[in-house]
Amino acid sequence: MNIIVEKENSVKNYKIRKILIELSQMQGHGTELISVYIPKNKQLHEVINNLREEQGTADNIKSDVTRTHVVDSLSRVIQRLKLYKKTPERGLIVFCGALPPEGGGPLGSEIIKTYEIDPPKDLKIFLYRCDDHFHTDILKNMLKNDVLIGFLAIDAKDVGWGLLNGDRLEVLKETGSGVAGKHRQGGQSAKRFQKLREMELTYFFNRVAETTREYFIDIYPIKGLIISGPGPTKENFIKNNYLEYRLQKMIIATIDASYSGSEGIREAFAKSESILSNFRLMEEKIIVEKLFKHINSKSGLGVYGLTEVINLLKNKAVNTLLINNNIDKSIIKIKCQRCINTYEEIVDNIQKISKKTSLLNKPCINCKSLDLVSTTHDIVDYLVLIAANHNTKVEIISSKTEHGAMLDSLGKIAAILRYKI
Repeated sequence: MNIIVEKENSVKNYKIRKILIELSQMQGHGTELISVYIPKNKQLHEVINNLREEQGTADNIKSDVTRTHVVDSLSRVIQRLKLYKKTPERGLIVFCGALPPEGGGPLGSEIIKTYEIDPPKDLKIFLYRCDDHFHTDILKNMLKNDVLIGFLAIDAKDVGWGLLNGDRLEVLKETGSGVAGKHRQGGQSAKRFQKLREMELTYFFNRVAETTREYFIDIYPIKGLIISGPGPTKENFIKNNYLEYRLQKMIIATIDASYSGSEGIREAFAKSESILSNFRLMEEKIIVEKLFKHINSKSGLGVYGLTEVINLLKNKAVNTLLINNNIDKSIIKIKCQRCINTYEEIVDNIQKISKKTSLLNKPCINCKSLDLVSTTHDIVDYLVLIAANHNTKVEIISSKTEHGAMLDSLGKIAAILRYKI
């Protein structure tokens, strides 16, 4: 059984998730924040006509401030849509509205901001909303992985159920079998003992089949099932058709493993590299393990630490850049308007505003002028831009996984080099 999984663009999805966090925290003073979802097959001129009609309706809004914000935002969206010759391949999502400036401000100080997003999957519905918040639920749902893989790790002693969902492997449940061991107790004939054990095993298999159906049909509709465990127990379970027929057809692999239960699930996942090569969690496992192999072998091709990695990246030495998705840093660039001297500093996002203020209040280190301007970039955006110029591959690693925690221990950023430095 082959499962088709669309390869995830980890950088693109990281940026979308970051924008979603930002958008979900925004609140309008009135119903003036616009959300537009345009499906891939919808004509843009139809959408523009709809928005022009909404502009006419907006003239009836009583509040002068809200009316101005809505009309201006709709005009901005229309102008952006006119730049497209046709609807993008997957569709288009636009959020636009009057929002307070960075650091906050009084009523009337709002700035019109526009966010254009290329959806991670084909967009199939049209939606226009003007509200006091942005409607982001559709986009959030598009980021969810809809290809779920079930794991069943079984032997005669115990059993475990697991679920692979995108970049997360979760142990759902494990339980003992209640089946007697192979060696009989005193006072029983071998024949009677064997018969009782077979009955216990049959009862256990029926319980496993029922729980498997509940988990992987009713609760988590999986696309494939991997069954693992030591010895012949798993084969007997499969061969005798205890599983519900839909699940029986979903079996994509049977794996010999040393363990069952929760430990068996993790072992089966580790042994599923070729089967699950298109799944993001497996991709991250392979990349991070390759990095640590270079570090531990002292090959000189595995490096970590923000400053060192950035220097190597700028010098075109990095083949693959690994960044944890919880890095939460920005880079502030200061430019002197008089002598054009520039310098930059990396800061935690929580200190971004105060640090920028502090840097702008200090005279230029070159000419002592206070005529300074600043720009702020998310550290990932900054690194991705440099990487694109040097043909460096960038992988955003989930911090919630075992391998994400391994990268965390290196300072959240590392690199595999093209050559030894």
